[in-house]
Amino acid sequence: MSHTALIPSHRKPRRNASKTALRAGVAGGVLSTIAVAGAAGPAHAEPVTQTIEMPTITAGLSTTVAASAEATQQVALDLETQAHEDAAATTAAKAAKKAKAEAVRKDEAKKKAEAAAKAKAKAEAAERASRTAERTTLSAPSGSSASGSSVSTASAPVSSSATGSAASVVAFVQAQVGDAYVPGGTGPNSWDCSGLVQAAFRTVGVDLPRVSQSQSTAGTQVGLGNLQPGDILYWGSAGSAYHVGVYVGGGQFVGAQNSSTGVVQRPLDYDMPTGAVRIL
Repeated sequence: MSHTALIPSHRKPRRNASKTALRAGVAGGVLSTIAVAGAAGPAHAEPVTQTIEMPTITAGLSTTVAASAEATQQVALDLETQAHEDAAATTAAKAAKKAKAEAVRKDEAKKKAEAAAKAKAKAEAAERASRTAERTTLSAPSGSSASGSSVSTASAPVSSSATGSAASVVAFVQAQVGDAYVPGGTGPNSWDCSGLVQAAFRTVGVDLPRVSQSQSTAGTQVGLGNLQPGDILYWGSAGSAYHVGVYVGGGQFVGAQNSSTGVVQRPLDYDMPTGAVRIL
């Protein structure tokens, strides 16, 4: 017998392989649980970190941003330019519309004025034709006297009591009796009514307007019952007279009447004037 046979052994008995594997599995599970709990544990525990390197995306970014900004600015400039063009077009359209309306208004006013002038000329022509017919009737022989001689309403020139400048005017118009009547005539051998009156007063240094309308307001208005030799007689309204002549005294006047009679001297009742003006 060995001298160690009675000494108890300190070795633990061997465990079989299955038990060992089981314990290893339990231990592994416990360790895994502890690791998970540690990760979710108190704040003072150090978290597991891992650095992930991201791919670089800033390459060419500044160029893209600049191009985008430039495109945005160009769009803004285009919009501003378009706005200015639209405003200018609107302004031009309004101006054109206003100009057209003004042109239409002026054209209508011109047409109205022309129509009024034609109507006035027609009325004056009719009045003159009526006066011409009346004068023709009055100047024709009106009958015979007791001795059988015919009597004419035409009056021979009479001497005037005018003196000074008025006498010169009277002498001038009487000297033209028998001259022809021509529209627009101003002498020396053919006249219209206002041309004869203007020429007569020009001999005494008075420059009268050319037309009857203006001559009828060139002096002081006087009544037909207060006439003096040298007064201007007018037919029609003052300022719109259609005929003028010169009072020569003795109830008679001289005027360039019409193309049928020419310049004549007649009594006032041959063609009673509307009014008179005194220049001298």
